[in-house]
Formats: sequence, structure tokens, C-alpha cells
Amino acid sequence: MIAGLKGWIARHWPVLRLRTILLGTLLFVAALPGFGAIFLRVYENALVRRTEAELVAQGAALAASAAVVGRGMAADPAQPATPVRYHDRMTEVDLRSSPILPPRPRAAPTRDRPDGGALALARRMMPAFAETKVTTLSSILMLDRRGVVLNGREGGRSLAALPEIRAALGGRAVTVLRENEGTATRYPLEWLSRAASIRLHHARPIRVDGKPMGVLLVSRSPRALFLGLYEDRGKIALGVVAIFLLLVLLSAILSRAIVRPIESLSRATRDLALGRRVAPRHPSLQVVEIRALYRDFEQMAESLEKRSRYLRDFASSVSHEFKTPLAGISGAIELLQDHGADMAAADRQRFLTNMAADAQRLSRLVRRLIELARADVLVGESDARTDAAPLLVSVADALTAEDFVIDLHLPEVFPPLIVDAAALEAVLTTIAENARQAGASRLDIVVALQDRLAWIDFADNGPGIPPGDRQRIFDLFFTSKREDGGTGLGLAIARSLLDAYHGELHLLPSEQGARFRLVIAIAP
Repeated sequence: MIAGLKGWIARHWPVLRLRTILLGTLLFVAALPGFGAIFLRVYENALVRRTEAELVAQGAALAASAAVVGRGMAADPAQPATPVRYHDRMTEVDLRSSPILPPRPRAAPTRDRPDGGALALARRMMPAFAETKVTTLSSILMLDRRGVVLNGREGGRSLAALPEIRAALGGRAVTVLRENEGTATRYPLEWLSRAASIRLHHARPIRVDGKPMGVLLVSRSPRALFLGLYEDRGKIALGVVAIFLLLVLLSAILSRAIVRPIESLSRATRDLALGRRVAPRHPSLQVVEIRALYRDFEQMAESLEKRSRYLRDFASSVSHEFKTPLAGISGAIELLQDHGADMAAADRQRFLTNMAADAQRLSRLVRRLIELARADVLVGESDARTDAAPLLVSVADALTAEDFVIDLHLPEVFPPLIVDAAALEAVLTTIAENARQAGASRLDIVVALQDRLAWIDFADNGPGIPPGDRQRIFDLFFTSKREDGGTGLGLAIARSLLDAYHGELHLLPSEQGARFRLVIAIAP
């Protein structure tokens, strides 16, 4: 099922440009706060809480005014003033967690008669209620200490059964959310607003000289979501424009820092595939990953160029090396075919001997070429470890003869080296054999340890390497012992084996004999 879903997505997923993806991603991220404000009701909840704060302030002012009117605006100078404690009242309602009660029921009939003092107070407060209602559009009801309504169309009836009224009669101000049965849809998208169909009811006790006198019930619908957006349209538009301009700037920066370098690198890759050597320009806005990608590309292009040049030279050298013995064998075969019957036995034997020698040379070339190919494609293992001291002793014992002596100079402590034992043995044998074949009678091998590297120096007492040949000593098929069977591949194979383990093989300047230095990393 998952594989089928992935296949369907792969078939229908549009192939977009990176610029489009970057701009779309930035636009989506920038729009998330706006979507959250609407769909997660963050902004709407803020509007509801602001409405509650307005109701609380309005109720507190009217309740305080009623208390002052109830005292007859006559304060006893001898009575000490009650110390005032200021505190910030936290909002109570929350669209995500506060319950929404049913619509406020109509006031129920009651046999209780309104309290005379509270009724007189309500009549005196009516002008203030009317003036406040004109400005705030709130519904304001005043109830006595038994919950009987004192003003409005429901005057003389009771709302004592409502939970907010019971809480206020107990001395605690409370705000609740109720459904608004008189809601009328005025906007097409009003269904997005949860607060469009609710009404806030705030009940607050009225105390006169510390004694409960009644309850003030203030209710109002919260500010509509889209009305709030319309009122803040200037700020919202300015924010949208600023965010869009910032996104365009960010997209331009990302385009110059990422998209353009990738496109340039893509063109350079196509040119490289066609055989052209083009160095892409580095971007003006540097990014660490893009800069590393350019470095890797340049290294790859350099390696491909080096490998291509190596293959061309290798093919030319191989054809040249094979051409001479093949020409000799071909010529000898033609002579034997044309004049074999009339040829003297000594001449026939000489031609056959030359053919056998050329065949042996071809066999040696093929064998060494196979060894070179293996060395070139060898990938050294990172965990390769070799105890070089016993290996050096073994190679020295195996190659030491009456006319050729190998003298070892090893440190007291010789840690393992990061190289394969077979590869190191092949390199040591090649260098020692070259010294013996060059006519040396003595080879000194000195090992020095420095900076986590092992330097293995080889110094012989042979005739040395002519100055004109020093630059070509590691070239393929270069040898001064061709008539003795030399192929000119030994040192090239040794260097390739060491390259696989990040080792090095150098020819050191020397006034007498030949000197080579082998550098290998010491295992941690």
C-alpha cells in the first residue's frame, strides 16, 4: 500500500524549479501566523477577551456609581477611608476551553416583590444606564439581592436561577459565554468565526457600605472577527506588504547563493561530460555547503582530467611497448614462412630464440600491467594495520645475498602503520630489487618517526640515477634496463599501492647512489 502511494505521488508530483519551491516555502511559512490567527482562533480569542475586559470595566464603573448613589453621595468624614488595593484582573473566558451555555432564558415569574431601596437606586441609575448603552451597545440589567429584575422589559421577574447571578449574589463577579439566539448572518465567511454566535454575560455585585445591595448584569456580543480585521486593515496591509517585500529579498538572496551556483555547476558538468574543461565561477554570496560543492567539483574535474591524460599516455605507451616485440615476432614469422626451408639451422634457431624472448617480454608486460591495474583501482581499508618491523626484517633476510647486503636501522619503538602488509611488502621488494638490479652492493634502510608519520629512507651505493632521468623515474614504461627484461612499471605500481593508503614515495637528491623516501601514516 505504501509503495503504491509513493508511486502515485511520484506520477502526479509536479517538477518545479528550485526558485519556485523556495518562494512557495517562504510564502507558506510567512502565511502560517495569519492562518493560525484565523483558523486557530488566536486573533478571535483576543477579540473576545478584549470584549470581556470592556464589560468588566463598564460593570465596575456602573457598580461603583450605584454604590455612590446608594450612599446618597454623603460620606462620613469621621469614618476612616478603606485602603484601596490595586490589582490587574485576569480574563476568565477562552474560546478553546470555556463552556458555552445555552441562550439566557427569560426571567421567571416570582412572588417576591422588588426591594424598595434597590428599586429606588435603579431608578436613579437609569439615566446613566441609558447613556452608557447608547455608547457601548450593551444590555444593562440591575437586580436586587434576591435576583429580581429592577429595570427593562422583564422588570419584576426573577433571574436568580442563572449560575452567573448566583455567583454575583454570593459576592463574586463572573463572566460566562452563552449562545446568542438573535444572531443574524451578515458576512459570507462568518461561519469561520465561532464568536459570531455567542454573547458575553458579566454579573457583578453592588455593595453599599460593604452590604450587598443587588447585582448588575451586563451583556454584549463580542467584536466580530472580520470587523476587527477591517478595523486593523491598515496595519494588516502594511504587514503583508512588508512581509512580501522581505520574502522577495530573501528569495533573491537564496537564488544568488544557492540556485544560480547550482545552475552554473550543472552547466559546467554538462560541458565536462562533452569533454570541455570549464572552471565555473564561484558565487559572490558564499555558502559553506555550496563552496564545498564547488571544491569537490573542481577536484573531480581535476581527477577526471588527470585520469583522461593518464589513459591517453598509458594507451600510447602500451602500444609502443607492445609494438616492438610484436614487430620482431611478426618479422621472424614472415622470414621463417618465406625462407624457413632454405634457412640454415643456426639462423632458424636465432630467430626462434628472438621470438621466445619477445614473447617472454610480452608476458612480463601483461603480468605487470595486471599488477598496475590492480594497484590503480585499489581502495585502501581505513582499518588496515601492519607491524612494519617484522616485515622489514623478513624482506631484508629474503633479498640479502653474497653480493647484496641490506642493513636495517629501526627505532626502539615502532608502532603499526596504516597500510596493508601485502602492499607494503610489494613496495619494499620493488625498491630493494631496483637497487640490486642497478648494481648496488649495499642498501641501508633507516626508519624515523615524526608527527604521526613514519619516514622509511632507502639509500644504496649504486651508480645512482642520471640527472636527466630523475624527472621520469616514476613514468610508466620508463626503464634503463629494457634489454635486461625491465618493464618500467615497478615504481609506478609501488606509488599506486601507497596512494591507496594515502602514503607517498619520493626520490631524494643524492650525490652518490639512489635515495628513496617512503612516507606512511602511523596508526592511532
